[in-house]
Amino acid sequence: MSIRHGLLALLSQGPRYGYQLRAEFESSTGATWPLNIGQVYSTLSRLERDELVTRGDADAEGRFVYRITTAGEEDVRRWFATPIARSDRPRDELAIKLAMAVTTPGVDAGHVVQTQRTATLRTLQDLTRLKAGSPAVPADQGDRAWRLVLESMIFQAEAEVRWLDHCEAYVARAEPVTAASSGPVEAPAPADEEARR
Repeated sequence: MSIRHGLLALLSQGPRYGYQLRAEFESSTGATWPLNIGQVYSTLSRLERDELVTRGDADAEGRFVYRITTAGEEDVRRWFATPIARSDRPRDELAIKLAMAVTTPGVDAGHVVQTQRTATLRTLQDLTRLKAGSPAVPADQGDRAWRLVLESMIFQAEAEVRWLDHCEAYVARAEPVTAASSGPVEAPAPADEEARR
């Protein structure tokens, strides 16, 4: 979720000031995506520049209340209606790390995989404990939002463990590439029919 659209979604529920937006954003994501207040205000500035929000006058405590505009409402509706493409997400640092591990001389790619699997399994256990301690039927919207984020993290960790299992098997099967080989390894030529008889 982009911070921009997260803040717009919150503002679509009613006017809010910066610290409220920060607290509600973090509450909605189960504090898995902490924001600093500078991110909130710089995003609000861009939203105001793009005419998606308006800023009201300061209240007695010096806080500015932000309201979503009609254009902002349309933007957040479009965001909710548009699926997120895999290519829209940040690059997968783990995939890049393992790709580099199998191509860098002197790096034990199998060890890199095992180290990551241990860490991911530990995370999965922690997340599963958190889920076991949360109510089966959430009491409010904040609890429901947290439950969805938590379950997403569990599914992602489970998928990562499966992928790491695949990587370990792949690394174990792969022949070591020697520094002397300068090009792709050619497959052996097929034996002709006469030689097989």
